[in-house]
Amino acid sequence: MKKKLVSTLLCVAMVSTMLAGCGGSDGAASTEGGDSAPAAEAPAAQESGESGDAAPAASADGGSVYYLNFKPEVDAQWQQIAADYTASTGVEVKVVTAASGTYEEVLKSEIAGSDAPTLFQINGPVGYNSWKDYCMDLSNTEMFKNLSDQSLAVYGEDGKPYGVPYTVEAYGIIYNDAIMQAYFAMDGAAAKSIDEINSFDKLKAVVEDMQAKKDDLGITGVFASTSLLPGEDWRWQTHLANLPVYYELKEKGITDTDALEFQYSDNFKNIFDLYINNSTCAPTLLGSKAVTDSMAEFALGECAMVQNGNWAWGQISEVEGNTVEEANVKFMPIYTGVSGEDTQGLCIGTENFWCINSQADAADIKATEDFVAWLISSDEGKNIMVNTLGNAAPFSTFTDAEKPNDPLAKEMYASMESGKTSVSWNFTIFPSQDFKDDFGAALLEYCNGNMEWDAVKDTVVTRWAEEKAATAN
Repeated sequence: MKKKLVSTLLCVAMVSTMLAGCGGSDGAASTEGGDSAPAAEAPAAQESGESGDAAPAASADGGSVYYLNFKPEVDAQWQQIAADYTASTGVEVKVVTAASGTYEEVLKSEIAGSDAPTLFQINGPVGYNSWKDYCMDLSNTEMFKNLSDQSLAVYGEDGKPYGVPYTVEAYGIIYNDAIMQAYFAMDGAAAKSIDEINSFDKLKAVVEDMQAKKDDLGITGVFASTSLLPGEDWRWQTHLANLPVYYELKEKGITDTDALEFQYSDNFKNIFDLYINNSTCAPTLLGSKAVTDSMAEFALGECAMVQNGNWAWGQISEVEGNTVEEANVKFMPIYTGVSGEDTQGLCIGTENFWCINSQADAADIKATEDFVAWLISSDEGKNIMVNTLGNAAPFSTFTDAEKPNDPLAKEMYASMESGKTSVSWNFTIFPSQDFKDDFGAALLEYCNGNMEWDAVKDTVVTRWAEEKAATAN
């Protein structure tokens, strides 16, 4: 904990490794951009103190904390945090950790008991719908008041927040600012600064002009190759697909649907066409490209832009022969031509939301609020959040020196604090991996010239409905 910078970089590297490994996975406990399955599972229930302990003894005012932890890979850390906090404050904290893939089962069992968790986790709106009877309104809590971007919270139909993220990640278009500045200085450039690029129309004008001037800029193409090798297409069939789903759900005022209309299909096509037609290689070659190919092209300065997330910094910096300086690695939102997108930020989200049990005793609720406030506000707690637990904590209480300090993490925080609206992660509701694989296969056929766009759209709509129906049975 004393070697803060080293610990922070290690945490970021861990996140990069997890994300690289889970890009194409599917499961209730993890999806792209979220937590990968831990290397080793914890027992079905691990908790601080001796096995078989009764409810923790109450503190002087009668309040105690029981946290049901989602992440087996940090169980040991949580047990130590609980013990240290209890020793320091006299408030008993118990931590129980569910084994990988069993969280919902354990929560269902524990929440109905006499010693129910006071602090637990949901994975987003879908999880909230399952547990809303136990989710407390967090409007007046420190964790919500200090949330850097309050649009990231999970809200109920009444507009009140019931889940607050304790760690976040972001993805968008990563760009090499040195190449962009070289382009802006050219005569007749379609823009003179990155600030002018705040819509798809402006992005398209800049990209197509840069592609025409690629030789003068010393690049092979504006965008890195769009990886469509089977299993390597998650940036498109999940991350990019999140945007049209986000806007459709937002327009309809819903959090899920059994019948996606893909009404923002043309917007998806806008940006996808821009990627594949202004790239380092021809569209017909994309079926052989992996994510590592894309990131190497960016790291070696062969292109100016690549769609990926903040976890990609490790991939960029570790490429042998890397020519991109850290100060030049930046983020911009993914623009698709949606009305009002000039106020859109990065795609920022998580599957990790804290909830407080509304049915717990008042004293326990107060003790739990105080415990979380300590984690996000005290020097010791903030150090634990970042350096012990590896969280990119999305709270205004963290100074720049108390946050992960890689360039893309910095860009993520800047976006959250800019006042722009982050695009939430909605791919947790995608019906199945089969759906995503079929979507990716259709995109590859489109790139190869074997499928018209209307057929791609039909594939998305049809397979979404089929897979939703299958999971409902």
